[in-house]
Amino acid sequence: MKTILVPTDFSKHAESALKVAAQIAKKNNGNIILLHMLELSTSGNDALSTSHEIPELIFFKNAAVDKLADLENAPYLDGLDVASLVQFNMAHEGIIDNAKKHNADLIVMGSHGASGFHEMFVGSNAEKVVRYSDIPVLVIKKEEEDFKAETITFASDFSSEIKKPFEKVVDFAKSFNSHINLLYVITPNNFTTTRSAEEKVKGFIEEFNFDNFSTHIYNDINVEKGILHFAKDHGSDVIGVCTHGRKGLSHFLNGSISEDLVNHAKRPVVTFKI
Repeated sequence: MKTILVPTDFSKHAESALKVAAQIAKKNNGNIILLHMLELSTSGNDALSTSHEIPELIFFKNAAVDKLADLENAPYLDGLDVASLVQFNMAHEGIIDNAKKHNADLIVMGSHGASGFHEMFVGSNAEKVVRYSDIPVLVIKKEEEDFKAETITFASDFSSEIKKPFEKVVDFAKSFNSHINLLYVITPNNFTTTRSAEEKVKGFIEEFNFDNFSTHIYNDINVEKGILHFAKDHGSDVIGVCTHGRKGLSHFLNGSISEDLVNHAKRPVVTFKI
């Protein structure tokens, strides 16, 4: 966790994420990249190449630079190497592009979630970043004065496609010295026996050099509720899941458990791209 990208829109939720990123960076001797995206409407995209000539864009950019400078002077960032960027782009695209460009190890961002019509047709920027980012994304939902990841509930079907992203899960857990609750949720629509589920999880974890874990089989009406209920009952600090990053009609029809959790969970959620 040496390089942490923190997108900010200067909201309370974004600052909560920055405070968590600061705690993580201090524990890992890391650095922070603060990023603010100035989104333009489609009609304004042609102005990108000449944005320095447009007074309105100069005004908004300078205002963002001043706000970032104020953030950099926040007491909770004392002693940290912090760089600031202001760019013109769609927020989720700029976040993902900059994370790759600067070789970020983790994206930490705030979210207030979404619901109903807004969730179905618009979605939050956090949801879109979670969907498309190849870099792990930690989503913070509220103020975390003392961020902990002592216990991570990692929910999965523990299929073969999860093995590669799970390497990043293990790296994340080791950086926090975390205990992982390996969670398999059984639902009425995807029923399997407890014995079969236990054998599947056991066979999965045997391939990894990691022993700070426990396995749990949990029954609920659907996977999302099972994860949320288990995490609450066991006092988990963080919920971890993998995401497929589906696009278009496939995503609309199939949905995404990881995005649902980003919208509905009260605990921090960390996602890993399959």
